[in-house]
Amino acid sequence: MERLRTLPDPDNLPALRRDYVRQNPALGLGKLDPPPRILLLYGSLRARSYSRLAVEEAARLLRLFGCETRIFDPSDLPLPDQVEDDDHPAVHELREHSLWSEGQVWCSPERHGQITGIMKAQIDHLPLAYKGLRPTQGRTLAVMQVCAGSQSFNTINTLRVLGRWMRMVTIPNQSSVAKAFQEFDEHGRMKPSSYYDRIVDVMEELVRFTVLLRPHAQQMVDRYSERKERDEPVETYVEQAKLVKD
Repeated sequence: MERLRTLPDPDNLPALRRDYVRQNPALGLGKLDPPPRILLLYGSLRARSYSRLAVEEAARLLRLFGCETRIFDPSDLPLPDQVEDDDHPAVHELREHSLWSEGQVWCSPERHGQITGIMKAQIDHLPLAYKGLRPTQGRTLAVMQVCAGSQSFNTINTLRVLGRWMRMVTIPNQSSVAKAFQEFDEHGRMKPSSYYDRIVDVMEELVRFTVLLRPHAQQMVDRYSERKERDEPVETYVEQAKLVKD
């Protein structure tokens, strides 16, 4: 089963004013090749899921900005601990996509003032360490939410807490779309609005932070406590400079 969604009309951006777009927003901040790899997660299984539609708009923008994107479909993802040792193909695939990524976008509807269970289940299936690797640590993160009513920030605040817990670099900008049912047309495309403009801003910033941190990815997750646990002492600066005689 293929659990990556196909992005419809990937190059069609009707709400975007291209005369104001910097197509390489991270130009000068670091190497742009290979393209930044961004995984996008959404938090609703409805046929017309506004969090999915918002994620698709974000993915189109990221592609325009030179990124490679993957949108994970959580429709058959089990609940955490529902399957012994979480040994399920959807869980394995989600973790592999997370390991592939350099940055992520999380978008959830607000339900009862919080993120949805679907959103939380995806995050709960991403361990801090997995087979000696880190599926989330040191990666960049952009958080977004869609609201049924007036604008709220409960969900993105929770996603920020989760991003910090997963040791991700959550960018300062964020997106909260109020009355999302009014912001998308019958084809599922976002209408021109300040909410759409904010998503453009957030994706620009995500690309910049991802490229900026790319050369430092390994250093960002190099920790004293883990070196100590692995019994891997480091040389002192004096020893590294070979100023100490044998």
